[in-house]
Amino acid sequence: MRTLAVLEGLRSWGMAALLVAAVSGSAAAQQPYPSQDIHVINGYPAGSGSDVIVRYFTEKLRRLAGRAIIVENKPGANGSIATEYVARARPDGYVTLLHAGGGIAGNMHLFKKPPVDAGKALQMVATLNLQAFMLTVASNSPYKTAAELTAAMKAKGDKATYATSSTASRTAGGVYKYYAGLSAVEVQYRQGNDTLNDMASGAIDFAFHDPVLALSQMREGKLRVLGLASQRRLEAAQGIPTLAEQGFPKIDLTGWFAVSVPAATPRPIVDQLNAWYNQILAMPETREFLYKAGGDPFISTPDEAQAYFLAQIEAQGEAIRAAKIEPQ
Repeated sequence: MRTLAVLEGLRSWGMAALLVAAVSGSAAAQQPYPSQDIHVINGYPAGSGSDVIVRYFTEKLRRLAGRAIIVENKPGANGSIATEYVARARPDGYVTLLHAGGGIAGNMHLFKKPPVDAGKALQMVATLNLQAFMLTVASNSPYKTAAELTAAMKAKGDKATYATSSTASRTAGGVYKYYAGLSAVEVQYRQGNDTLNDMASGAIDFAFHDPVLALSQMREGKLRVLGLASQRRLEAAQGIPTLAEQGFPKIDLTGWFAVSVPAATPRPIVDQLNAWYNQILAMPETREFLYKAGGDPFISTPDEAQAYFLAQIEAQGEAIRAAKIEPQ
């Protein structure tokens, strides 16, 4: 009898414990977002142009969200490592990706077997800016225009070289090489900063750099920007002509940054993140920051951002195929 009483007691205690756990779990699920720190994943190294933008926005987000925002750099495979990490993360809004959207879109065509289908695995939260990769040469280069560079690279044939350090720079370089009719050899680097010494020495003839790096190095007198890989000028890069204006009307590789989360993230969380990022974009200091970094603000809803992302996947595929860049 005593054993039965003990078992009944344990059974009652167990039911009570389960009830408490269920109530606690339900309460945790209903906690207002965010109830813990938010991790922002960056697919490029610390100190890169991408990292500058990521850290600006995360500092602003920290103030609005009232939580610590932890930046994690997960470089490698042109941003695919970071993309896969976020796509497979728990969809609860605590692991987000702040990234160059064109790079992720291009990776869908630059890899024979992309680790994830980004168009389905990610939900865009917000777009942040529009920018253009920039055709650059060293400041001591004799070339002052895209036309002068093109003529010289044609004359050099396969002895001409150009540097790439990301998906976007590979695509831009390949498209320019195709439409200019060049035989230049691509030399891949881990990040844009790594190209500077070789460009200054003449080992590399030209490169397509992200605007953060290109404009900062232009201001320091180390690079000369010959043109934007887009079909329209940007307010942030006034005075710099597009390649379309210089005889390459089919080159249109306008870049953009965005924030995304795993596709199954609840819509209220997506909307909250979107509202915060749009608040940041509305700040006068953000507009000034983006202009200095070579980008124009680009505000959107989550649905608009997702539609733009899917359209860019198609556009990047067309550009990569036109440039005859073989998937790896």
